[in-house]
Amino acid sequence: MNWADPEAGAVAWRTFERLAEAWHLTLPEKLSLLCVTRATWYQWQQESAVKLDEAVRERLSYLFGIYAALQIHLPVPERAHEWLRKPNRAPLFSGSSAMARMRAGDMDDLKQVRAYLDAQLIGKA
Repeated sequence: MNWADPEAGAVAWRTFERLAEAWHLTLPEKLSLLCVTRATWYQWQQESAVKLDEAVRERLSYLFGIYAALQIHLPVPERAHEWLRKPNRAPLFSGSSAMARMRAGDMDDLKQVRAYLDAQLIGKA
């Protein structure tokens, strides 16, 4: 899929909306995870084709990877939702939740959460 294509962008955005539903994300959480403004969000809702910039595409890639890893670790949606929001004693989270870490605003935070879950999958964390 060529994510730079506006039609593919719309598919990716709708996929994120389904992920957001599964995770019970609020609008402020959605905006901070994608690092977009409210105006951009509402514009995307009105369009059938959505042009996503490279940074948003990269954020979506990490979020989709996190979602996929959680589906393997915690296939019951409520458990995945709880894990995202519960305080976590792993060094990466320092007692905060994965959601707090992911919402910190830096792309590297999403990357590190995904890497943490990927490492869990292969038994190295």
